[in-house]
Amino acid sequence: MECKELTIIKLPELDRMTMRACGEYLDTHVEHQVLECVNWSDAFPYKPVTSIVVAVSATSLYVFFSVISKDLRAVNTADLSPVAQDSCVEFFMQVPGSNEYWNFEFNCIGTLNASHRVERDNPTRLTADELASVKRYASCGNEPIQEQEGTFCWDLTVAIPLALIGLDGENLPQCIMGNFYKCGSNTLHPHYVSWSPIDSPKPDFHRPDCFGKLWFNKPKPIQEEVLEQETEHIKRKSLKHRLLRLLGKRG
Repeated sequence: MECKELTIIKLPELDRMTMRACGEYLDTHVEHQVLECVNWSDAFPYKPVTSIVVAVSATSLYVFFSVISKDLRAVNTADLSPVAQDSCVEFFMQVPGSNEYWNFEFNCIGTLNASHRVERDNPTRLTADELASVKRYASCGNEPIQEQEGTFCWDLTVAIPLALIGLDGENLPQCIMGNFYKCGSNTLHPHYVSWSPIDSPKPDFHRPDCFGKLWFNKPKPIQEEVLEQETEHIKRKSLKHRLLRLLGKRG
């Protein structure tokens, strides 16, 4: 099965912006990744138009979600409530070498359900302070939305503190593993869409074995690295020859 990859762009300036401004900047300055995988198309064929943008600053991991969907629902207003029933977007991630993975689930008004765990059935829910540390800006506002049918465009910008998920902005790993989702189990058009494909007989987002790679520092292909080394060698040799000629010597 294909392992999706994306490169997380470094944007330290995001820490100086409001969350709304962060969303506008990410939307217009960074390439979007589209969520294309309808893994259970026989039972749940509907695919809202969903894209994500990911960036990192010195302090936070930023994710911008953009959605166009047939319906809109946000009846869960308290953090740690089952937001996956609503118009929901999600980010799951795992630091290489860790047994735990993290799930961050947001409905369209920014309500957050989040935890970390080794396996699906034994989560450690985030504390009130940890939940509050995850900044959010929802274009739909923050008031509850009873089910509406039509065509809706909305976006959500979130900033997850690096320290919360065990990362150091000054010493980031080469990559983390993760996946992005769009779902809505109790909406008029139930759906389960992902960025990286999931190999499972029924809807299940808790599959770290299906996570893709999110690169902070992607290694260059060997051929490209060799070419750069050869080019640098030629540059140094050329400079040496020019200096020798200026001095009237032969190299």
